[in-house]
Amino acid sequence: MALTQDTSAQPEESFDGEVEPSDIRKIPTGIADLDTIVDGGFPAGSTVLLMGEEGAGLREYVYTSAAKLSIVRERPDVRRYYLGHACDDSVLPEKTCYVTFARSREVVLREFAASLNGDYYGAFRRNTVFRDFSAPYFRRTVVPARWAEPPPSVLGAPQENLLEGLVEFLDENGPNSMIIVDALSDLVDSEAAEARDLVSTVKGLQRVAKQWNGIVYLLLTRDILEPRVERMLVDSVDGCLVFEWSRYLRSTKRQRYLYLEKFTSVLPHLKMDRIARFPIMITSRQGLTVVYMERIG
Repeated sequence: MALTQDTSAQPEESFDGEVEPSDIRKIPTGIADLDTIVDGGFPAGSTVLLMGEEGAGLREYVYTSAAKLSIVRERPDVRRYYLGHACDDSVLPEKTCYVTFARSREVVLREFAASLNGDYYGAFRRNTVFRDFSAPYFRRTVVPARWAEPPPSVLGAPQENLLEGLVEFLDENGPNSMIIVDALSDLVDSEAAEARDLVSTVKGLQRVAKQWNGIVYLLLTRDILEPRVERMLVDSVDGCLVFEWSRYLRSTKRQRYLYLEKFTSVLPHLKMDRIARFPIMITSRQGLTVVYMERIG
């Protein structure tokens, strides 16, 4: 007689570090209507590519997100006012880290101050750690060092490799943080990094970010890199938000739009009537906001 093994009473095999769906934490985007659609934000540990046309809203998105989350960290009592009801159970990053290559801290802060209100600006300035890689970025260009040298407080090793310096900074500051990298196109455009090295760095970042439990935003102006490299970068991240301009029908006016081109852990769970592109508005009082939804189909 053949013997059979009864497995009905055996406990399921478990592995250290595995996460149950109910344990996945969400980090608010700071865009209230978008957070409502994605049920409280994006999963902690996500690496998100913000890709689009110049001026279509990439930087305004990260400015608004970083500022609102900073305000709520400082004043928990205004959480619902800035983030809405959908984010009641979401977690906030402990700090914001803003990485630049060609743009200095002063340029970013001036642009922010000219774009958004004083409360947003103050919170962003107080709660953001800047890392300026201008020195290694401009080293291979004709730009004189005196033009590109950042202040000593944000200056790294004079001869550091750009990507190695970036990795070191992220290792030190990544855990439980909102990371903003502005912008990937600068690296390849200046020949400071080879395209294949950039792609492999993003792939590695996407893996390690899962351990950090924060969120990483990578900015990329569309159509600067070769299409193949651009698609490889999209394939290397968890999510991709696209920002674009579109003209009104029979009008010279233009409208900004935001849509989710890809998000592995978000799109499969959205109902079809919630998959949309979002007309967006940018005002100094509220930052980037969603005006209404247009279904994609």
